Amino acid sequence: MSLTLDFVSTIRAERSGLIDLLADVDAMTAWVREHAAELDVDPGFTATEEGREETVRLRQAVRALFARAVAPEPPSRADAADLPAFGGSLALVNATALAAPRAPQLSWNGQPALVTAPAVEAEPSTRVRGALARAAVEFLAGPDRTQLRTCQAPRCVLYFIKEHPRQEWCSTACGNRARAARHYREHKK
Repeated sequence: MSLTLDFVSTIRAERSGLIDLLADVDAMTAWVREHAAELDVDPGFTATEEGREETVRLRQAVRALFARAVAPEPPSRADAADLPAFGGSLALVNATALAAPRAPQLSWNGQPALVTAPAVEAEPSTRVRGALARAAVEFLAGPDRTQLRTCQAPRCVLYFIKEHPRQEWCSTACGNRARAARHYREHKK
């Protein structure tokens, strides 16, 4: 799964209801540490409340862009009514992507190799948000965007990439749940 899909999927549904994997500082710290290599931060990263709030705000902006990308399909049921406006979301994602720019650098350990390095010093939390915003920009401007879908299975709130023409759900479990719900509706007396 892409970093962007992982990020927007930090809101998910379980039997008990909606789960937010960025609900508090400890949860965000754990999520960022899981993705430390992709986010280019120290595996010992520790979130702050301010950084968590800004990251959640960014997530909602990316989810608003996803909602626009899947239209005319309906957006995720998790937060469709609470998404920020499209224009503001687009501006926030673009500004955040610029907040911690990276630059190509040449490394030469026997052979030349391309590496990236921070172009400016930034707090780890700012770098996390910058990496998440850049990943969202690259995803939404890339070829996978046209295959972005909202899972319509009962209780599912995830977005997914449609990998084959007949795929309707994000996972086999969701497909089974949707078929069982349809069977129940059709045979209900």
